[in-house]
Amino acid sequence: MKLKYLYIAILSIFLLSTTVALQTNEVADTYKLLSKKSSYTAGDAIKLQFSFTGNTDVHLYCSNSYGSVVLNPDINSSKFHFSIPQSISKKSGILNWQLISDKTELKGQVTIKSKTSIETIESYLGPPSIEVGGTDFTMLVVIPTDDLDNPLIDSTKVDIKHQFLFNQEASDVYTKHGFSYKNIYSKTKSGRILISSESLGLNSKEYDVNVVPAIPTNFKISAERIHDYADGNQITTFKTNIIKDRYENIVSDGTFVTFFITNKDGYKSKTSGSTINGIATAKLLQPDHEDQWSVKAYVEGMANSNTIVLDYKQAVEDFEVTFSKDKRTITIGPLKSFMNQRVPDGLRVQLTISKNGIIEDQSIENSLNGIAKFHLNPDRFPKGIYKLEFTAAGITKTYTKVAYE
Repeated sequence: MKLKYLYIAILSIFLLSTTVALQTNEVADTYKLLSKKSSYTAGDAIKLQFSFTGNTDVHLYCSNSYGSVVLNPDINSSKFHFSIPQSISKKSGILNWQLISDKTELKGQVTIKSKTSIETIESYLGPPSIEVGGTDFTMLVVIPTDDLDNPLIDSTKVDIKHQFLFNQEASDVYTKHGFSYKNIYSKTKSGRILISSESLGLNSKEYDVNVVPAIPTNFKISAERIHDYADGNQITTFKTNIIKDRYENIVSDGTFVTFFITNKDGYKSKTSGSTINGIATAKLLQPDHEDQWSVKAYVEGMANSNTIVLDYKQAVEDFEVTFSKDKRTITIGPLKSFMNQRVPDGLRVQLTISKNGIIEDQSIENSLNGIAKFHLNPDRFPKGIYKLEFTAAGITKTYTKVAYE
């Protein structure tokens, strides 16, 4: 019986000593932040000091907008400290830290302020061109920074200046969240805006913005030609008046204008040109036969012109067709124009050959010295009766029964 009580007493003493030891270990690992300063200037040496009892196996996890790092302590007696690396301490903003150990986690943060002196002005401008009218604008963004590339504190004054034509304006804006901005609106005249900024005595570089004309308004066209004969040789030049926008600004150089031409048979063709000093020109070869052109121009999707009508008189009244003895060499001409002169080289002459109502061949020759010649190969056109149709300058001559041996 005595042994039983002795055994219970020994077991109780053992359990009690174990509990006391555990409690002692739990109490032993304690950490306390000794650093009282919570605000620094970028570039300052930042050290976080702690007192401790117990385990020294601790680390400090730091993070800010620049990145994250895990630091080991420098231990001295019952204290240890962490030195924040310059790569993080030079970045303004909030630095979050967390002490990591097996038993305890402490958290906190340090505020890092930018320096009060300015080193550079970062400026961004866009878009580089805007449209007249007072509704389109460009935005200038200004970021004053210290020598560590940190934006200066909020409410830093920035003076934004801009000049347009003979007017110069200036306005004060203040930084918020590290930057300031200004919307600069267009006027009703085209030109170039010069823009700059200044902060704490430091000036930015000069920027420029092009104020381009608005979309063109309707315009008028005219035509120029040496004569009104349809000789298929001379050129008609189409020309716009000075095309302007609704604010009387001349449209930008390179505005594309298309001239659509409709002849008396309803067939359409087109020519085009780009504006220089607001005027666009385009050229088109005159017809080779009597015709009437209806001409209208467009700046596609934006503006159009009036319609002009051009009449072209017949230049070639008639032509001769001469057959060789075997009828296989055929001479057209001489082709003569409105002053009885031979037509310029290159007048188009077409020959259509039919047999039994079916077109066998069509060929085209261009005149040379007023003459065009065709040669009918016996292998291609064997013995038989053919219909030959010659067309030049809008005139057609037909030979219905041409026999070949």
